[in-house]
Amino acid sequence: MNWNDLLRMSINSLRRRKLRTFLTVLGVLIGTASIVVMISLGLGMQQSLYKEVEQSGGLTSITVTGSDNSDGMTTESRGSGQETEKRIDDQLVEKISKMDHVKLAAPIYETSVILLKGSYMAQVQLQGMTPEGLKSLNMDLGDGTLPKTGTGHLELIFGNGVITDFYETGSGNGYYDTGKVPNINLMKDSLFMITDTENYNSDSSTAFGDSTDGTAGTGSQSDSGTGKTKPVQKYVVRASGVINGGLDDYSNNYDSVFCDLETLKQLLRKEYAGKVIPGQPKTKAGKALKGFYYTSLKVKADDIDHVNEVADVIRNMGYNVETNAEYLDSMKSQFAIVQAVLGGIGAVSLLVAAIGIANTMMMSIYERTKEIGVMKVLGCSLRNIREMFLLEAAFIGLLGGIAGNILSFVMSAAINIIVGSSGAMSMGSDSTISYIPWWLVLMSMVFAVLVGVLAGYFPAKRAMKLSPLAAIRNE
Repeated sequence: MNWNDLLRMSINSLRRRKLRTFLTVLGVLIGTASIVVMISLGLGMQQSLYKEVEQSGGLTSITVTGSDNSDGMTTESRGSGQETEKRIDDQLVEKISKMDHVKLAAPIYETSVILLKGSYMAQVQLQGMTPEGLKSLNMDLGDGTLPKTGTGHLELIFGNGVITDFYETGSGNGYYDTGKVPNINLMKDSLFMITDTENYNSDSSTAFGDSTDGTAGTGSQSDSGTGKTKPVQKYVVRASGVINGGLDDYSNNYDSVFCDLETLKQLLRKEYAGKVIPGQPKTKAGKALKGFYYTSLKVKADDIDHVNEVADVIRNMGYNVETNAEYLDSMKSQFAIVQAVLGGIGAVSLLVAAIGIANTMMMSIYERTKEIGVMKVLGCSLRNIREMFLLEAAFIGLLGGIAGNILSFVMSAAINIIVGSSGAMSMGSDSTISYIPWWLVLMSMVFAVLVGVLAGYFPAKRAMKLSPLAAIRNE
């Protein structure tokens, strides 16, 4: 018998027993879909991690912070004017930028600010970065451009989700309370910005006038020592750009606000002349230290092979160092465990399906005992009989694998739509929690066929051992 004859006989045998074949294929379908969907959940989380790493600078990115605490600064200086903590200043930035294999060294200064527009208010974290540092973020701006330098006016880049941080000062209700987006156009509207968030009292601020120098009227600041009020500086700021995306498009920069570092430093030095700038270190006497210190430093190596080398050099200088490569490696091992557990859960369903295939093939042998005997008497080889039953089992696995993958794509799309609409992935980089690559489809197909063949092996072996005479006499 040639292969065409074997294929024809195998297909006809399955067609004659449509209901049994359907139920067996259904078991393989459920098992395949379970494995694919379970693994796709782990792959979806891993894919989100890759996007997060890419948005934060890629695998060549290194984050440097001071040795005293996580934000690179300290609250006081120990000893007689001697700084014992490692802080990030311009001298360090210049030193690291001249190191071998360093492509970029961009300082970052973070400070909390208040934004005001009409009856709306938001407290956000403002990040000042150099033009080179902002470019390295590869932000996808839906409108506008990066902030201009040297203008003396502070321009902001808003994340696509910053609008959800605004709330009404009277009721305290915001987007997540009412479901309504505040009536603010971040790209076109001017906003008031306050850097002295600790002393700002929103209840005492009732009206503001425009200003030509980028500043505006005064709110109130309570002086705990005298009971008097001091003016709180308010700056008129505008957006230079808004990151592309809707309110459901979550990313690392979803609720971030960026500006030009040098312009921010000039503004803070002018406002806090003779005083301690928020977030800057100070002595035990409460006086500001000389110089300007940054929250962190973003370093990019020229090649991924040099990341660890550069990180070790900076670490030996006494600074805290974190690399995206180290973070990714640690997360990969955790995701591998998650995928193994999820895949194992799905494999149980396919194991049940394999038992169903074996049962179907054994029943087929009992029903076709006389047919097998006639084939042997007519000279059909034992090898042909084995191949015929193995082909039937393989067809069941193949049909179940194809249908299972179709169901997997439908389930994956449904999961992503439900998760995206519910906002359950608000802390992630996006709402794609289930991801099915083509290699997973091919592997699941091969696995389903292999399970079918293995499940049909022992029934096929039993068919080979049947006595021709006994088979023909069987009723």
